Amino acid sequence: MPSITRRTFVGAAGTAAAAQVPARSAPNVLFVMLDQWRFDCLGANGNDILRTPNLDALAARSANFTQACVQAPVCVPSRISFFTGRYPHSHKNRVNYTPYQQPEPMMQELLGDGGYHTGSVGKLHFHPPTADHARETGFDRVLLDDGIRRTDAHSDYVKWRAANDPRASLHYQATIDKVPSGQNPYRAAIDKEFTPTAWTGRETRNVLQDLASSERPFFLFSSYFKPHSPHTIPEPYDALYNEADIPLPRQVGLEYIQRLPLPVQKMILRGKPPYAMDRRLLQWRYRSYYGDVTWLDEEIGATLAELERSGQSDNTIVIVTTDHGDQMLAHGLFGKNVFFEDSVRIPLLVSWPGRIRPGVYSELIESVDLLPSVLELCGLPIPDHVQGRSFVPLVAGERSHYQPRTAQFAENVMPEVITNGDEGYFFSPGKGVGGVRHPDAKMIRTNRWKMNYYVGHGGELYDLEDDRGEWVNLFDEPSHQEIVRDLKSELLDWMIAADENDQIARRWLV
Repeated sequence: MPSITRRTFVGAAGTAAAAQVPARSAPNVLFVMLDQWRFDCLGANGNDILRTPNLDALAARSANFTQACVQAPVCVPSRISFFTGRYPHSHKNRVNYTPYQQPEPMMQELLGDGGYHTGSVGKLHFHPPTADHARETGFDRVLLDDGIRRTDAHSDYVKWRAANDPRASLHYQATIDKVPSGQNPYRAAIDKEFTPTAWTGRETRNVLQDLASSERPFFLFSSYFKPHSPHTIPEPYDALYNEADIPLPRQVGLEYIQRLPLPVQKMILRGKPPYAMDRRLLQWRYRSYYGDVTWLDEEIGATLAELERSGQSDNTIVIVTTDHGDQMLAHGLFGKNVFFEDSVRIPLLVSWPGRIRPGVYSELIESVDLLPSVLELCGLPIPDHVQGRSFVPLVAGERSHYQPRTAQFAENVMPEVITNGDEGYFFSPGKGVGGVRHPDAKMIRTNRWKMNYYVGHGGELYDLEDDRGEWVNLFDEPSHQEIVRDLKSELLDWMIAADENDQIARRWLV
């Protein structure tokens, strides 16, 4: 049978599922997403400097997946994989702000058809970036703020601030003009209460109050722009880590960068490359990043407290994660768009009291696994088009029924073509982009090995056991060619098999 499309699913399974979900018998779903949050920036994941008491408490009562990875180290492809349970080459949203044009429904529509009220607050990153479009994808209530100037005309936060902040003429990412010596140069010019982070937290809790009072279960997606750059941060969070000496990544030079495969070089050296930036300024960036994460911890803590007050805490699946990590100048790069662990490995916390067994889970988990897991927990059918696998047996006491992954996969268009030509990167069919003939790169990651493959430009092979920082590229080493061949073979098998349900009919129709 071909893949279930939005039309067939809504027309058949959706109606049946809705009828099968009596009021309040199904769990609610609170899905919190941060943007560009590193795996190691969580106290529960071993960071002894960063203060995240609310998230640490949540981790203690959650399945804390310590080997989760995204399917693309860039916002939109990763988010669409979370929402569809499909790999980027299948859902075809490969770069930012491209329209989702596939027929398969997203998480919010599947849950909505199953009887759920659905809401979204904050960053969606859909295209077109409008509330009307977000509602077309299945959200009943939408409050938008994507956090960039190009989408401000559609931002509910920007409209709210214009009507409420006496200093609304200042841009929400502006920093103060004169920074006192020895203080944070990224201090925000606007007050905390008027920032996107504070707005997203407040509106999340307002929508949560309304949804929790309904007779139907709810799905609420709460999405923060931070700790994404720029690292503008208001008082008092700008000074939280003034005395901290945060370990910085190894400094690299041009010689190291030019030994990397050409697509990776292009990523690191685009625009005005910061690999040689002043280390004191880098320390302030880390302090600002840490301050943002502590602030987000407070906002999420307040939302969890509101959930408790609503009386729905025991019957709510809580998910906290991110769309990708942040290099923070590791390997000479800020941001993401590469396959280093700093970009693809993510925090992932999933809790449901009495149903999900708390603990640290080291199994290989992919972001496409979240959708089928949520559907199973909610008692809804998993459509054929979903390519992830449910981790419910693993976390619900049925480990013997769970088949662990042996590998994870990620994809990325390199060099990044989401710059709209700002840095001279235009994709030309048949010619590539930025001097790279085949910009679509693939990653395979096992418990020990990671191989990144760039057609026509070689690859990278890292031993994650002996070389956690991914500094020694073994791809061309004669002693490791058998490993390279095996990983290439597994990568090929994945590319062939991933779309099997889409491409092979179960039976003839005539």
